[in-house]
Amino acid sequence: MITLSISLPSFAADDPGSWDHLFDQARAADLGGIDRLVVSDHVVYGENIDEYGRPEVGGQAGGKQPTGPDGHWLDPLIVLSSVSSITTRARLGTNILIAALRRPAVLAKMASTIDVLSGGRFDLGVGVGWQREEYEAAGLDFDGRGKLLDHTLEVCQTLWRNQRASLDTPLLKFEHIHQMPKPLQDGGVPIWVSGTMNKSVVRRLARFGTGWILWGPAAADPIAAIGQMRQALGETDRDPMSVGVSGPLRVVRGDDGTVDLAATMAGVAPLVEAGLTDFRGAIPVPRDEAGATEAYAEFVEAFRKATA
Repeated sequence: MITLSISLPSFAADDPGSWDHLFDQARAADLGGIDRLVVSDHVVYGENIDEYGRPEVGGQAGGKQPTGPDGHWLDPLIVLSSVSSITTRARLGTNILIAALRRPAVLAKMASTIDVLSGGRFDLGVGVGWQREEYEAAGLDFDGRGKLLDHTLEVCQTLWRNQRASLDTPLLKFEHIHQMPKPLQDGGVPIWVSGTMNKSVVRRLARFGTGWILWGPAAADPIAAIGQMRQALGETDRDPMSVGVSGPLRVVRGDDGTVDLAATMAGVAPLVEAGLTDFRGAIPVPRDEAGATEAYAEFVEAFRKATA
């Protein structure tokens, strides 16, 4: 199934006073047929915000953060736990969680808990991040963040998949460890790996990934990137066709500022043919829940026809 995802507004440049709008949007999207609701992550901020525009440290060329250092960013795992209680069908995910900033066993427990409470609807989207200060504040090595992420994912999957878990790595050793409850989903919580098309991301996808979240140049040219990814994965033990791909949906607006559904959906079919399996778009909707539900339903109906 080709899915449609949206981001929930779990951050704000200034104190919004209330986060009711987040929950209103989550309910409307769930009722309107959106397939997945995702939230972003920042644990702390340094003052070098312009680093986000540097691809060499994990940022995005020309990118600009939506808030300054004192922007309000809610913890994504706590947000999704809350959202799980007011939705019934939409999947819930992180886009992305800087997973290496969390202690692996604690992250495994939190992710499993969300999966259980949501009825098996949780997807863990992960990436290495771009901000040195976040790793420094956590007492971690920014330059070794890729290895830290791989280690974190190994610990999580070990605890999710084994009733009596043991692990022996250069960073951690434990034996005969029990962690319950297990995620409801077979094999544990699905892991979506974000990143550009490089050797580290390919290895991470091959080893841990249910799907790939396009980033940077890959998001700018999805068709070429998917082909490159499949070729690279084909040189591993992983079947390239078994890996989902999440990328941006370009929402086209008319001269009056409203969404041009026909023009928007015209761009969907070529991406589906190329292998994109999850479209993530910023869909403008009214602020009231009823109006938003209706707008989402109309958009979803057009999307289903375009991907049939």
